[in-house]
This record gives sequence, C-alpha cells and structure tokens, in this order.
Amino acid sequence: MDFKRINEILNNDGVIAFVTDTVWGLGCLPESEKAVKRIYEIKHREAKKPLILMSYDIYPLFDYIKMPVEKEAQKLIKKYFPGALTLVLDKSEKTPDYITSSLTTVGIRVPDNQIFSEICKNIKGHVLATTSANLSGEPPALTYNEAVNYIGNKVDLVVEDFGCNAQGRASTVAGFKDGKSVIYRQGEVEII
Repeated sequence: MDFKRINEILNNDGVIAFVTDTVWGLGCLPESEKAVKRIYEIKHREAKKPLILMSYDIYPLFDYIKMPVEKEAQKLIKKYFPGALTLVLDKSEKTPDYITSSLTTVGIRVPDNQIFSEICKNIKGHVLATTSANLSGEPPALTYNEAVNYIGNKVDLVVEDFGCNAQGRASTVAGFKDGKSVIYRQGEVEII
C-alpha cells in the first residue's frame, strides 16, 4: 500500500475511498473542512446528515468525544469494537461542527478490517471523517470495482482492498438515553 501517496492526498484536502468490514467508505482528515465539503458534494449528501469518525482503535477517537465515556458505552466498546457498531456519543470541542451537522453528538466506529486499520495507523491523527462510498439514496459499494464505478472519478484515490472484502451489511448505529442504549439503525451487530 502506498502510504506516502495516501498521506499526500489526505494532507492536501483530498478524499479517498477504502474498504471496511461492512461496506466501502469515503474519508478525509477530520480537520479538513474543504475535504469534508467535497465528500458532501461527491455524494450529493444533505448537509443535515453528519459524517462519522473511524479509526483502527478506540484510543485516537477519545479526543473527539466527551470524557469519561458512560459505563454502558464502555461495555459496548469492549464487546463490539472492532466491529460493525457505530456509537453516537457527546462530542468534544475537538470535533468540528461541519462533521456533525452542528449536532452535539458524533458517531464513532472501529471497523474490523485489516486494510482500513493499516490506512489509519499510517496517517496523521489516525482518524478519518467518513461515510459510505455511494451517491445518496443509492446502495453502497461492496467491492473495489463498484467503488471505482460509483465514485472513482470523483475521489483522489480508491485504495485497493487486497482481498479484505466488505461483508455487505451496514453497521448498527446506537446511542444512549438516560444511561440505556437506543438503536438508531439496526445493522450487522445485534446488541444483547
């Protein structure tokens, strides 16, 4: 994998497409407002729909959420990270409003995919602002070829998946209300 090229692209307000454990994603550095705006343009995504933050491990994501993490969230992180679960938590001051559509919360996830992990381990800050690789309302890309066909001419790089395939089912999105978990979108993970 050409980490030098990936870093050059990301550090210059670029957008990349990559495989995750669920579906293919689009991503940029969270501090690049210009790149985040490009993602919205590429997808024709409504501005009120926030992006999520992903990394190879939970620790780089802690900077973007309010600490301490509530007990119920800690349990889910221990049980389901890495994996197909997105947790919606109160954001810290480090998380820009342009990522969260000015909401007070941010979605975080640690995908269980070796290629995605390698990308995050080798970039500045180890975190990407992300969304699925598709036009809004269309099904997400599940293969390298689909990613190239759907958005390949709109992004700066589609990273090869090296056989680490997406499984095809979106992540479960969960948040918390009064200390109890709430499911916003049922996906791959069944919270029990």
